[in-house]
Amino acid sequence: MSESAHESEPVRIPDHDLDDLVATVPRLVAESGKQGETFARLTDDQPSEDDSEPADPVHPESPASASAPADGDANDGPASVFILALGAKAYAEELAALTNWVHNLLLPVYGREITTGRPWCRQWQEHPEAVARLHALWLAWQQLTDVQAGLTGPSTWHRDHLDPALLQLRTPDGPFGACTTSAARPHHRLLAAPEPAGV
Repeated sequence: MSESAHESEPVRIPDHDLDDLVATVPRLVAESGKQGETFARLTDDQPSEDDSEPADPVHPESPASASAPADGDANDGPASVFILALGAKAYAEELAALTNWVHNLLLPVYGREITTGRPWCRQWQEHPEAVARLHALWLAWQQLTDVQAGLTGPSTWHRDHLDPALLQLRTPDGPFGACTTSAARPHHRLLAAPEPAGV
């Protein structure tokens, strides 16, 4: 009978351990929620028969419609989270989320003045290279600003991702080289890509 009495006694946790436990539980719940959202997003990005159509009309030549290999099982998950590897529907959804991040965080904080030395294009979504670079930058931002990245995560994002991406995007010979070089004179033009060599 003494054994059953011990089993029914409540567990006592020292106060100093209780503070750590109280702080850990909300963090674990938040992480679990983030993982659930990521899983839901990845499973929603599964290519469907509708995604076999060309990419959205703005990017008909974009490799965005090239999703997982045709011989892959649909249960394998997406081949990549990178925007250029998504099907048309998933590409459009990811581009909308990316646009929100670019317009509400990136440009207000890091946009700087438009000059001939730092061109920009208000229609950046129509420049495949810009979409690819900004999406990669956003993916890195999501990972490196997460609590799990530690205290140096944001600094690493600035040094390893933001600075190189902006240098490539806003250089005079970058994807916006033929676009706006003065905020007072908006301009948009896509530069022709090199023709692939004949096979």
